[in-house]
Amino acid sequence: MGKAAGTGKFRKFLYHDTTVGYIFALPFIFGFICFSLIPMATSLYYSFTDYGMAVKVPEFIGLDNFKQLLTDEVFHKSLLVTIKYVIISVPLKLAFALLVAFVLTRKSKMVTLYRSLYYVPSLVGGSVAVALVWKQLFARRGLFNEVMTSMGLDRINWFGDQALALYPLILMAVWQFGSSMIIFAAGLKEIPTTYYEAAKIDGANGFQSFFKITLPCLSPIILYNLVMQTIQAFMTFTQAFIITGGGPNNSTMLYALNVYNQAFQYDHMGYACAMSWVMLVVMAVVTLVIFKTSKMWVFSEADS
Repeated sequence: MGKAAGTGKFRKFLYHDTTVGYIFALPFIFGFICFSLIPMATSLYYSFTDYGMAVKVPEFIGLDNFKQLLTDEVFHKSLLVTIKYVIISVPLKLAFALLVAFVLTRKSKMVTLYRSLYYVPSLVGGSVAVALVWKQLFARRGLFNEVMTSMGLDRINWFGDQALALYPLILMAVWQFGSSMIIFAAGLKEIPTTYYEAAKIDGANGFQSFFKITLPCLSPIILYNLVMQTIQAFMTFTQAFIITGGGPNNSTMLYALNVYNQAFQYDHMGYACAMSWVMLVVMAVVTLVIFKTSKMWVFSEADS
């Protein structure tokens, strides 16, 4: 009798809604603990140690790694270069994505094909192969310089000039606008057509409708894309690693590339972990600022 009651309780527990939810969430929970939580905790520990691949036992050194960051010129330059990269590339990328999304949401028989073609750069844009192609496009005898010489202009040493080397990387980031474009396109479809009809009756032109209706209604989508693309830009690595290697004179030394060099080229794993946690704090602060300021420009139905 007791065994039957125990079995009944077990079945009741097993088929309870909460239990079913935990069972389905178990793969994610397992992956998060094993591949996110434990590595983050390990990285935090290593940031307080003198540790490298050649050192078998980490030596605890307290805050020395973080103190060293204060006097590390390469760290300071990589942080400034990364901030410049984020400030320029993210707004341009979102503006271009919104423009393309606005065009592709117009009625057309080929719109599905166009969306697929425009989304392709986001699928392959971060790959090594595309980075190598991009490097050839901006080479001394690359396509861009050949076009410029055909127009009677001088060749530009894109990757040899400290003032210009970062801009091909920024242009490549802008070219990878597909994911933001798809989200913008979905948001544009959700805007009620009655808004535009009422504006047209009131005599509003296309530009007025765009700035007074489209942008306010899209502001939550813009906030989402802004946060996601900002975080992604801070973590950019492949372009700088493959195309410029951080040169010339560290003018394209993005933060993620600097962390990689410290960890695997110089074998300063503990120092690289400290740099990673500093970047985590920077990204958290930037994200918090975006969310705090969003109250001034994000429109919601509840506000109307």
